[in-house]
Amino acid sequence: MTPEQVRGDEPNPPPNPLRGEAAIRIAGETHVLRPSFTTLVAAEEELGPLFALVERAANGELRLAEIAALFWHCLQSREGLTREAVGDAILAGGLAAATKPLRALLGAILQGR
Repeated sequence: MTPEQVRGDEPNPPPNPLRGEAAIRIAGETHVLRPSFTTLVAAEEELGPLFALVERAANGELRLAEIAALFWHCLQSREGLTREAVGDAILAGGLAAATKPLRALLGAILQGR
Protein backbone atom coordinates (compact mmCIF):
# COMPACT_ATOMS: atom_id res chain seq x y z
CA MET A 1 0.00 0.00 0.00
CA THR A 2 1.37 3.41 -0.94
CA PRO A 3 1.61 6.28 1.57
CA GLU A 4 -1.07 8.10 -0.47
CA GLN A 5 -3.45 5.17 -0.10
CA VAL A 6 -2.82 5.01 3.65
CA ARG A 7 -3.60 8.73 4.00
CA GLY A 8 -6.57 8.45 1.67
CA ASP A 9 -5.37 11.26 -0.61
CA GLU A 10 -4.84 9.16 -3.69
CA PRO A 11 -6.13 11.17 -6.70
CA ASN A 12 -8.63 8.52 -7.80
CA PRO A 13 -8.85 5.94 -5.01
CA PRO A 14 -10.78 2.76 -5.76
CA PRO A 15 -14.39 2.65 -4.57
CA ASN A 16 -15.11 1.15 -1.17
CA PRO A 17 -18.16 -1.14 -1.52
CA LEU A 18 -18.59 -1.19 2.27
CA ARG A 19 -19.50 2.51 2.02
CA GLY A 20 -21.85 1.87 -0.89
CA GLU A 21 -19.35 3.38 -3.32
CA ALA A 22 -19.12 2.48 -6.98
CA ALA A 23 -17.01 3.59 -9.93
CA ILE A 24 -17.67 5.01 -13.36
CA ARG A 25 -15.25 5.68 -16.21
CA ILE A 26 -15.43 9.23 -17.51
CA ALA A 27 -13.11 10.39 -20.29
CA GLY A 28 -10.81 7.43 -19.70
CA GLU A 29 -10.48 7.92 -15.92
CA THR A 30 -12.15 6.06 -13.09
CA HIS A 31 -14.22 8.25 -10.77
CA VAL A 32 -15.76 7.22 -7.46
CA LEU A 33 -19.47 7.57 -6.83
CA ARG A 34 -20.04 8.03 -3.10
CA PRO A 35 -23.59 8.32 -1.79
CA SER A 36 -23.72 10.52 1.29
CA PHE A 37 -26.51 12.34 3.06
CA THR A 38 -25.56 15.59 1.33
CA THR A 39 -25.29 14.09 -2.16
CA LEU A 40 -28.53 12.16 -1.83
CA VAL A 41 -30.42 15.22 -0.56
CA ALA A 42 -29.17 17.13 -3.62
CA ALA A 43 -30.22 14.27 -5.90
CA GLU A 44 -33.62 14.10 -4.21
CA GLU A 45 -34.13 17.85 -4.72
CA GLU A 46 -33.69 17.34 -8.45
CA LEU A 47 -35.18 13.88 -8.98
CA GLY A 48 -37.92 13.70 -6.39
CA PRO A 49 -38.25 11.17 -3.56
CA LEU A 50 -35.55 8.51 -3.51
CA PHE A 51 -38.04 5.71 -2.88
CA ALA A 52 -39.87 6.71 -6.07
CA LEU A 53 -36.53 6.67 -7.92
CA VAL A 54 -35.85 3.15 -6.66
CA GLU A 55 -39.37 2.05 -7.68
CA ARG A 56 -38.90 3.48 -11.19
CA ALA A 57 -35.59 1.63 -11.45
CA ALA A 58 -37.19 -1.64 -10.28
CA ASN A 59 -39.92 -1.23 -12.90
CA GLY A 60 -37.43 -0.46 -15.68
CA GLU A 61 -38.74 3.10 -15.93
CA LEU A 62 -35.60 5.01 -14.97
CA ARG A 63 -34.61 7.57 -17.58
CA LEU A 64 -31.08 8.19 -18.80
CA ALA A 65 -31.26 11.75 -17.44
CA GLU A 66 -32.11 10.39 -13.98
CA ILE A 67 -29.15 8.00 -14.01
CA ALA A 68 -26.82 10.81 -15.10
CA ALA A 69 -28.21 13.14 -12.42
CA LEU A 70 -27.78 10.55 -9.66
CA PHE A 71 -24.21 9.82 -10.79
CA TRP A 72 -23.45 13.57 -11.02
CA HIS A 73 -24.62 14.25 -7.48
CA CYS A 74 -22.77 11.22 -6.09
CA LEU A 75 -19.41 11.95 -7.74
CA GLN A 76 -16.76 12.14 -5.05
CA SER A 77 -14.91 14.78 -7.07
CA ARG A 78 -16.34 16.81 -9.93
CA GLU A 79 -13.13 18.72 -10.57
CA GLY A 80 -12.63 19.12 -14.31
CA LEU A 81 -15.90 17.35 -15.14
CA THR A 82 -19.16 18.52 -16.60
CA ARG A 83 -22.56 16.98 -16.26
CA GLU A 84 -22.56 16.42 -20.00
CA ALA A 85 -19.36 14.36 -19.64
CA VAL A 86 -21.15 12.11 -17.15
CA GLY A 87 -24.00 11.55 -19.61
CA ASP A 88 -21.54 10.94 -22.44
CA ALA A 89 -19.71 8.38 -20.28
CA ILE A 90 -22.93 6.51 -19.61
CA LEU A 91 -23.68 6.39 -23.34
CA ALA A 92 -20.11 5.43 -24.25
CA GLY A 93 -20.11 2.52 -21.80
CA GLY A 94 -23.69 1.53 -22.55
CA LEU A 95 -26.63 1.22 -20.22
CA ALA A 96 -25.67 -2.34 -19.32
CA ALA A 97 -22.33 -1.11 -17.92
CA ALA A 98 -24.10 1.69 -16.02
CA THR A 99 -26.28 -0.90 -14.30
CA LYS A 100 -23.53 -2.06 -11.93
CA PRO A 101 -22.78 1.34 -10.33
CA LEU A 102 -26.48 2.21 -10.43
CA ARG A 103 -27.34 -0.98 -8.55
CA ALA A 104 -24.65 -0.22 -5.95
CA LEU A 105 -26.00 3.30 -5.37
CA LEU A 106 -29.61 2.16 -5.19
CA GLY A 107 -28.60 -0.62 -2.78
CA ALA A 108 -26.88 1.93 -0.56
CA ILE A 109 -29.99 4.11 -0.64
CA LEU A 110 -32.21 1.22 0.44
CA GLN A 111 -29.93 -0.58 2.88
CA GLY A 112 -27.73 2.21 4.16
CA ARG A 113 -23.98 1.96 4.42
